[in-house]
Amino acid sequence: MDIKSLVRNIPDYPHKGIMFRDITTLFGDAGGFRRTVDELVQPYAGHKIDAVAGIEARGFILGGAVAHQLSVGFIPVRKKGKLPWATIGMDYDLEYGSDRVEIHEDAVTAGQRILMVDDLLATGGTMSAGIQLFRQASAEIVGCAFVIELSELGGAKQLESLGVPFHALVEY
Repeated sequence: MDIKSLVRNIPDYPHKGIMFRDITTLFGDAGGFRRTVDELVQPYAGHKIDAVAGIEARGFILGGAVAHQLSVGFIPVRKKGKLPWATIGMDYDLEYGSDRVEIHEDAVTAGQRILMVDDLLATGGTMSAGIQLFRQASAEIVGCAFVIELSELGGAKQLESLGVPFHALVEY
């Protein structure tokens, strides 16, 4: 089974000239979803991981499944103002403006080993902010796992500059 064949390509979404990589079709295929989760988990099986952190929103779906397979807890990394209790956060720049990711202040303790998961690596901005957020909380980032890497957008270089290993299952 080819995971890439289960990703739907939607031209000109959300803007003309953009090829959107839609993984809802992958999620809807039981065998494809299972294989995707297994392949995200495989490089980390047998490693000491204390929790999986998933980036809002598709990273919640994937990260929860990966955490289940690894028998560890799950930490949601949310956009500003979405968590109901005291938070810590990290601001990051976008092409036009800025954004912020947050976790509950008691979501992680110093020294915990975290695997970060998201659906797609593009420029690396959101994941880099997440990495810096966990490092601010004195956690260790074991690695980052993605279904898709959009290689021409430079996210790999961004993560490499932070010294974080990553893997993606599909590259465009």
